[in-house]
Amino acid sequence: MKRVVYAFAGTMLAVLLLQACSASRLLPEDGYLLDRVVIRSDSASLSPAPLQGYIRQHPNSKWFSLMKVPLGIYCLSGRDSTKRINRFVRRIGEAPVVYDSRLAQKTRQNIESAVQNLGYLDADVEMQERRHKHKVGLLYQIHPRERYSVRLMQIDVQDRGVDSVMRREGDRYHTMLESGMDFDLNRLDAERSRLSSYLLNRGYYRFHKDFVHFEADTTIGRRRVDLQMQVRPYHSGTQIGLRPHQQYRVGAVDYRYETEDGRPFVRSRVIRNATELHAGDLYRESDVQDTYARLMRLGAVQSVNIRFAESAQDSTMLRPQISLFPSKRNTFNVEPQGTNSAGDFGAALSLSYQNRNTFRGSEAFNVKLRGAFEAIKGLSGYIDQDYIEYGAEMGLAFPDFRFPFLSEQFRHAVLATSEVSLMFDLQDRPEFHRRVVTAAWRYRWSGSDRRRQNRVDLLDLDYVFMPWISSTFRERYLDNPTSRNAILRYIYEDLFIMKWGYSFTYSSQLLNGASLNYGTNAYTLRGGIETSGNLLYGISQLFHTASNKKGQYTLFNIAYAQYVKGDFDFSKSFRIDARNSLALHFGFGIAYPYGNTTILPYEKRYFSGGANSVRGWSVRGLGPGSFQGTDGRIDFINQTGDMKLDMNVEYRSHLFWKLDGAFFVDGGNIWTLREYAEQPGGQFRPDKFYKQIAVAYGLGLRLNFDYFILRLDGGMKAIHPAYTDTRHHYPLLYPDFGRDFNLHFAVGLPF
Repeated sequence: MKRVVYAFAGTMLAVLLLQACSASRLLPEDGYLLDRVVIRSDSASLSPAPLQGYIRQHPNSKWFSLMKVPLGIYCLSGRDSTKRINRFVRRIGEAPVVYDSRLAQKTRQNIESAVQNLGYLDADVEMQERRHKHKVGLLYQIHPRERYSVRLMQIDVQDRGVDSVMRREGDRYHTMLESGMDFDLNRLDAERSRLSSYLLNRGYYRFHKDFVHFEADTTIGRRRVDLQMQVRPYHSGTQIGLRPHQQYRVGAVDYRYETEDGRPFVRSRVIRNATELHAGDLYRESDVQDTYARLMRLGAVQSVNIRFAESAQDSTMLRPQISLFPSKRNTFNVEPQGTNSAGDFGAALSLSYQNRNTFRGSEAFNVKLRGAFEAIKGLSGYIDQDYIEYGAEMGLAFPDFRFPFLSEQFRHAVLATSEVSLMFDLQDRPEFHRRVVTAAWRYRWSGSDRRRQNRVDLLDLDYVFMPWISSTFRERYLDNPTSRNAILRYIYEDLFIMKWGYSFTYSSQLLNGASLNYGTNAYTLRGGIETSGNLLYGISQLFHTASNKKGQYTLFNIAYAQYVKGDFDFSKSFRIDARNSLALHFGFGIAYPYGNTTILPYEKRYFSGGANSVRGWSVRGLGPGSFQGTDGRIDFINQTGDMKLDMNVEYRSHLFWKLDGAFFVDGGNIWTLREYAEQPGGQFRPDKFYKQIAVAYGLGLRLNFDYFILRLDGGMKAIHPAYTDTRHHYPLLYPDFGRDFNLHFAVGLPF
């Protein structure tokens, strides 16, 4: 513990020294260090926060918005840049930002223009310099005055064809501009883009927003504006005069396969079904983008290029040319692993194979073989046997919906995948032998914007078979009246699960990134529900089938599970500046066994603690409720529940190079819905659960490679619900590093 205290004190001293390091010796003569930049507004109706992006020169960055550590690191390098160590220190640090008065004035002008574009046409921005020693601070004070509004809004379409399309019955263009609105140039520019997109999706291939102009009369007084939107005829830089805009239709699609022999590497029908461009249709930009999205999701296709050329015979016809580049068809992967479980060393090896174009229809076929071995020693009363595991898994994914009775309109409206899989796992331990067989049939689909994803497990079968359990294990934990555990017994029984489930994910950003993003405010919403055994239970009730000794209905003499489970997860990030953000997370899950089941299957139970939960506890080390484990051999069984709550706050900061840092506070726990003798204090009670919420805090490091993130989090317990005495219930006030600290290594962000 003393070493930890000394290390912490040394770290804090180093940070203070870095902060105290003077950057003045690195400044040019008569130069000033830009210390802070602040934007303020006279009016509460005009928030200065969105105007931060117009600042041309920012002060040195701060870790967690508090300490200019990168500047301090740079200061340690000294003036001699010929030394290798100094060059290295400068690379990981950050050079002092020398105040530039020209950039400061440019910032003032940018902010003033931005405010005027919002409709405050009489606004001005005052810049104040505050110098102290070798530092300068800037204050931009905005005087917005009264905002202008639109008195009269008109549209003048100077092209008869375009005017006819915009007024077409059932497809009329509805402008977002109206009389009485605030005069906002940003809103006008957005309207130009909306109208351009509208016409691009109705045949006007060469239309762009530069053909849309606005004329504003601001001379009518009383801060009112008369506004006219003009849609002008077609013209080009080399063409003299004006002519009407041309509507184009799509001609026959020409496919080119970029292979050595030029022959198709995917069946033509698959490519045609993924193409939204059809001969005779009006040109639509959305069809082009949908075609890109559908073709790029085919595993057999590496890249796509779509070009258009005007037909020599018909000037209103566009001939699409789609070039397809093949991806590597076969891939192999070998993944060795080493393990150390409580001093028992072992090894594992996984071999996987994927074929991305199995039947020349871009079907993805996967096979994975896994073998594991662990040398087990010191188990008294058990046979001398090491742990051995063999597993085999294979799956086949089709790039479309393989299900009858679906309309063609629905099939083309979504990007879908149909999947079937089969898995077998064999485990032999000195305590027991276990066999697991799993089969699944599921669908995934999303919209073309890739922000929404859906998944349906139409059929998911799990069969757990225990061919042998040692007499020692059975006597100690399963049959002994004084020590047997109901949850443990249920885990080591033969079990059949037939479930159905649906889940969805929605993100305000594209669902294809793993990197930290400090530049945007984003959120992600996930939810799902699954249920098991209802169909089998209904059949059992209908035909009055016999039950076993425990009153459970069986299938092939094996009891089947019956439960319902629902999960909800929400996370949101808030941008503070270019290097700092705040992330919030809330997760809730609940599962209820009923009918043929009184205990939730172990694989479906919730646990708390670990790298993605309350990080002051190890995996399966927290809960349920105020339960405190007493038997380390089976606590991993008892510390599970039917309900879970997670609440997390994380302040994320970019440090230097590819290293990011985080400070987090986690809260949550798990509970059982029924009262079990083996889990005293674990049942959820409305009048007590809030007192059983565990709290942890800590620091984290992330090695951010954009496409994946390696994460190291150290969490300390702050409130421990399993204890009632002050010293143990509030580790925040009485910390014990050896008792309260947990270190977690993971891949990807926690939420």
